[in-house]
Amino acid sequence: MSETAYDLDLDTRLDTGDGDHDRFSHYVQKDEATRAMVEGTTVTALCGKKWVPSRDPEKFPICNTCKELHATLESN
Repeated sequence: MSETAYDLDLDTRLDTGDGDHDRFSHYVQKDEATRAMVEGTTVTALCGKKWVPSRDPEKFPICNTCKELHATLESN
């Protein structure tokens, strides 16, 4: 089994949906988060949310869906 490092990153893209995901930090693969910050590319969170990260994730609460999925991955 291969291990994948996940890191928190903030969703800053405005969404036309209910807006809830725009107020949370999300779990993304650490290497993807770093590359996205440097190159301005899109990342995909564990919960499926896609965006270009640009803000400090420490200022926002963690997405509950990401948190639950991350806990499931850690227990396996």
